[in-house]
Amino acid sequence: MKLTIHGAARQVTGSMHLLEIDQYKILIDCGLDYEKDRSIQSNENFPFDPAEIDVVILTHAHIDHSGNLPTLIRMGFEGQILCTPATADLTELLLLDSVSIFMNKANKSQKHNRKRRGYNQSQQQPLYLQKHVMDTVERFVTIGFDRPFRINGNIEMTFIPIGHLLGAAAAVFKINDHGEEKTIAFTGDVGRKGYPVLNDPAELPHVDYLVCESTYGGRYHTKGKTVEEALIETIEQACIKESGRLIIPAFSIGRTQSLVYSLNKIFSQGLLPPVKVFVDSPMAVAATELFRKHHSLVNDEAREFYQSQGDEFEFDNLVYTQNMKDSRQVSNYFEPCIIISSAGMLEGGRIQDHLYNNIQNYYCTILFIGYCAKGTLGHRLLRGDPIVRIKDRELSVYATIKQTDVLSAHGDHDDLMNIARQQDKNKLKNIFLVHGENASMQAFAEGLEEEGYVVTIPEKEVSYIL
Repeated sequence: MKLTIHGAARQVTGSMHLLEIDQYKILIDCGLDYEKDRSIQSNENFPFDPAEIDVVILTHAHIDHSGNLPTLIRMGFEGQILCTPATADLTELLLLDSVSIFMNKANKSQKHNRKRRGYNQSQQQPLYLQKHVMDTVERFVTIGFDRPFRINGNIEMTFIPIGHLLGAAAAVFKINDHGEEKTIAFTGDVGRKGYPVLNDPAELPHVDYLVCESTYGGRYHTKGKTVEEALIETIEQACIKESGRLIIPAFSIGRTQSLVYSLNKIFSQGLLPPVKVFVDSPMAVAATELFRKHHSLVNDEAREFYQSQGDEFEFDNLVYTQNMKDSRQVSNYFEPCIIISSAGMLEGGRIQDHLYNNIQNYYCTILFIGYCAKGTLGHRLLRGDPIVRIKDRELSVYATIKQTDVLSAHGDHDDLMNIARQQDKNKLKNIFLVHGENASMQAFAEGLEEEGYVVTIPEKEVSYIL
C-alpha cells in the first residue's frame, strides 16, 4: 500500500492524495490549488495520468477539495466519484459557480490583453466548462454515513460524519493488502463542536494510519464568547451606535446558513433592535434550499428551533436577493443594514460590488468570519493594506476591518488533538499532516509528538510505503 500526497502538502488548498493498493489507484479529493502564485491553468498539470485513477473519494464539497474534478475528467478520468448525497448536491452548485468565475476572469483578461504584444489567447481559457461539470455530476455515486461500501474485493470504505460542512465526511478504509488487514483514515476538514446548524464530528474508528488536516494547528478559537454574543457586539457598534452598514463576506455554502441561523436567534429573541439583513448571493439561496432538502443532517438544536419557531433560515427583515436588480437596490439602501455576500475571500462574486461601493465609507464595517488564503483580496485587507485594487481601481481603505473566528467551521488545535486522542496509540503507526500552513503543521506536530504520536509532515509528491 502506497500513499502519495499530491496536494495540500505544507499548504492549505489543493487537497489531493493518492492511495495505491497493488495496481488499484484511489484519489482522495481533487481540489483547486490557489496558492504559491499558481495560475488557475496550472491545475491541469496532474503529476499522474488521470486515466489511470480507478475511483475518487470526495470528502466534502468545498472547492479546495472538489474544484479540480472536472479537469480530472477532461484529462481522461473515467471512474466513479464516491461522496455523500449532500456533498454531491453542494458540489454541483460550487463547480457551476467556478465555471462562471473562470469565464468572467477569462473575458476580462482577454479584453485587457488583446492588444498586448505576445498575447496568447490559449493561456486565458477557462480551466473547464459547464459540460465538464455535468460530466462530473454524472460520475457521483452517493453513499450515506456509517455504511461500509465495498470498492472492490480487497477494499472497503466508510464515510464518518466530521462536521465542517453539510455532508462532510472522513473516509475510513479497511484494506486487505496481500492477506494483511490495514486501515487508514483521511479526515478531510475537521469541524468544531457546537457549530451552528451542523453536528459535532463523530469519533473515528481506530486505524493504522491517519491523514489529518492541520489548518488550525497551534491556534485556538476564541473562548468564553458565543457566536451570538460576538455578532451582537459587532452589530451593535456598526449598525446601531454608528447607524452604518455591516458587510460580512461569507461563503455561500455552509457559512452563510450558519450565520443566518445565528442572526435569526438574535432577532427572534429581541436581543437587538430590528436591522435589515440582505443575503446577496444567488448561490446562497440555492444552497439554503439544499440545507432544507437535507434537513435530517442538521443538529438537534436547529431541528428543535424549526419545530418551535419555524424555518431556521427565514425571519422578519431578512431579504434574499434574486437578481442583479435586487443587488443594486441593496447598494441604494441607506438605512443601517447587514449585507451578507460571497465570496468569503473576496476573489469574486457580488461582494466585490459592495466593497467597491463601501471600502471608502467611514460608516461601513467589514467583518471577516473565515479563513482568507494568502494572495487573496481578503488577506490583503486583513493584513492592513491601506490601498487595495477592486474592479481595476486602486481604492483607499476607510472602512473598519474586523475579524472573528466564532464562525470558523474548522476545528482548532484542541479539536485536532482530540481526533488523534481517539486513536489507539498501540495501533496507530503514523499521522500524516496535510492542509495547513507550515507554522500550523509544525505546532500541531509538536503537540502530537509530546503525547507520543509518530508524525510525518509530507512534502509534495513524496510517496510512503505503508
